[in-house]
Amino acid sequence: MVSKGLFLVKLIIINTTTSSSWLPKPKLSESLYGLMARFFYSRLVLHNLIARTSLDNRMLLIFKPIIEDMGFELVRIRLMDGKAKLIQVMIDKPDGNINVDDCAKISNELSATIDVEDPYEDPFTLEVSSPGIDRPLTRLSDFEFWNGYEAKIETADTIDGQRRFRGILAGIDGDEVLITINVGTIGLKFEWISDAKLILTDNLITETLKKQNDFNENDFDTIEKEDLD
Repeated sequence: MVSKGLFLVKLIIINTTTSSSWLPKPKLSESLYGLMARFFYSRLVLHNLIARTSLDNRMLLIFKPIIEDMGFELVRIRLMDGKAKLIQVMIDKPDGNINVDDCAKISNELSATIDVEDPYEDPFTLEVSSPGIDRPLTRLSDFEFWNGYEAKIETADTIDGQRRFRGILAGIDGDEVLITINVGTIGLKFEWISDAKLILTDNLITETLKKQNDFNENDFDTIEKEDLD
C-alpha cells in the first residue's frame, strides 16, 4: 500500500490532554494484577509530550523502537489535520548533529513499516525532520541537555495564577524542571508541563551552528584582522 502515502524528507535548521481509548479494554476475567498494569500504563500514556492523541501514541509504539534501533531519538510525533493528512515525525541524534541523509534513512524505514502495519487508513504524507533550532522540549532529559538556554514552558493547570513561564533553563531536580524567571529559580514537575520549546536567540543559533558546521569564532576573528591589514 505504498500508494496510500506520500513520503517527504525535511531537515529544519532554523526554523495535553491525551486519550487512551485505543488501549484494549480489560476482560471481566482479568486479574487484579492485569488491571493495575493497565491503569499505570494508561497513566504513562496520558502524559506524553512526544505523542498527544491516541493515534499519535499508536504510531509511537510502532516507530519508536525502529528509530532507536537505528541510533536516533524520537523527539515528537504528530498527525496534522488539513486538506491532506500529515504525519510529522521529528528525530534527533544524541549529540544533536543530524542531517538530511539521516532523515532520509528514517523515512525509508518508517515508510516500509507503514506498508505492513497500516496504522492509519486515510491517505497521508509522512514528513521526517530534525527538530529545528527552536526545538520542542518533550523529554525530561531535554531540559537538562539545554541547561542555560532560554525557553518557554506552558503547564496544563494554573500554578500560582500562571500557566506560561519564560526564562533560562536551570537543569532538573528529580522529576522537576528548573527554570529561572524574574522572581528567581522555580521548579515545575515534569508531569505538569503541557508544552515547552526553546526560544530562538543569537546565542542558541551560534551554538547550534558551531555544532553543525564546526563553526569557530576565533577563525573569523583571524580572517577579519588579515583583511584589515
